[in-house]
Amino acid sequence: MGFIGAGRVAQTLARAAHQAGWVVSHVASRNAQRAGALAAALPGCRAVTAEAVAADCDLVLLTVSDDAIESVCDALPWRTGQAVIHCSGATEVTTLRGAAQAGAATGGFHPLTVFADPVTTLASLPGCTVAIEAEGALRESLEALAADLHLDVLVLPPGARARYHAAAHYAGAFLNALLGEAVRLWASFGATEAQSLAALVPLARSTLSAAQAGGLVNSLPGVVSRGDIGTLARHLQALDTLPESDLGALYRTLALRTLRTACAGARLDAAQVAAIESLLLADQQLVDPRIQPLE
Repeated sequence: MGFIGAGRVAQTLARAAHQAGWVVSHVASRNAQRAGALAAALPGCRAVTAEAVAADCDLVLLTVSDDAIESVCDALPWRTGQAVIHCSGATEVTTLRGAAQAGAATGGFHPLTVFADPVTTLASLPGCTVAIEAEGALRESLEALAADLHLDVLVLPPGARARYHAAAHYAGAFLNALLGEAVRLWASFGATEAQSLAALVPLARSTLSAAQAGGLVNSLPGVVSRGDIGTLARHLQALDTLPESDLGALYRTLALRTLRTACAGARLDAAQVAAIESLLLADQQLVDPRIQPLE
């Protein structure tokens, strides 16, 4: 196995694969110092050129930035009997057509986790899901790698990667953004970011745990799910008096999405649904004005 690109993804996956008994023999990077450091952490591994990885390795992981995948792939001399995969979530496997035309098998292997710190991610990797897109023997090989890394496999069909990756942002990057909005709101009464996160992250964690255990409908929390219209009105009034008017708009948009889930679980009667919709849509202060009222 060889890696082209020695950033946080490679630093995590190379170590994980080595610990699982896979032979990681080559690492290449534009940053020679980074490649050397990763190679030094893996017994028997060498920091080499990208051309050397392509020439000597049977399984090559392209862990470069998404925008560089196609150009890096097209610049290297691939061969029949070799496997070339990228670790991007949104990039289609067809981006590796240069390797496929040379006779190599191609695929995608995207662990669904946050690669913020390689040490932390390495410890939390088992139990995560990896999205695999490949055919035949390569798919079997990647599923074997996933099993050895203790990852759950999600098989992606061709053409689904952008939708898959966009959806993941709701549980990842956008969750971070929502926490940021909550921190900004708490700052209005003097709470620091550290104080806010200390209180809100456990709440987010418990919400996620409940959703995983009971499903989205059965675990839905909050005033919308309870039909608590009085509290909902107080929320909106408080947000609308702040200088940052977009806080109220975002709240209304998310509350309408929450109402959809509540309706799916038949948790509210028709009168409650109508009252909540009327309150949320009274002044049309929504992040996306194209959103339609629930029917």
